[in-house]
Amino acid sequence: MSSVLHVLPYLVAAWVFLTGCYGLATSRNLIHAIGCLSVCQAGTYVLLLAVGYRDKATAPVFSDLKPGSRPVVDPVVQALTLTDVVVGATVTALLLALVMQIAKRHGTVDPDELSELRG
Repeated sequence: MSSVLHVLPYLVAAWVFLTGCYGLATSRNLIHAIGCLSVCQAGTYVLLLAVGYRDKATAPVFSDLKPGSRPVVDPVVQALTLTDVVVGATVTALLLALVMQIAKRHGTVDPDELSELRG
């Protein structure tokens, strides 16, 4: 049972990522596709937090701990997760602004109807 609990966050991350990929592949709406891309990125948040988790670890504030007395959580993984959240929000906002411009100029958000954008 204990080994299942260690693998569970990785399985959840893979499930969330693959669910977003499925939605992205089957989407017939650009706004829905952007939402699915955000779901894919949420899978990376779960993965990063699973990688950085340590059982019975404390925050990496060393003023009250002797070095090596207790395990601490890796602050680099937490910083990467926070950076991933900020970058994800920025990319989502930029993509939504682009979809608004496409809808304004072409009158649709269906990718199949955007023949002018094909190469």
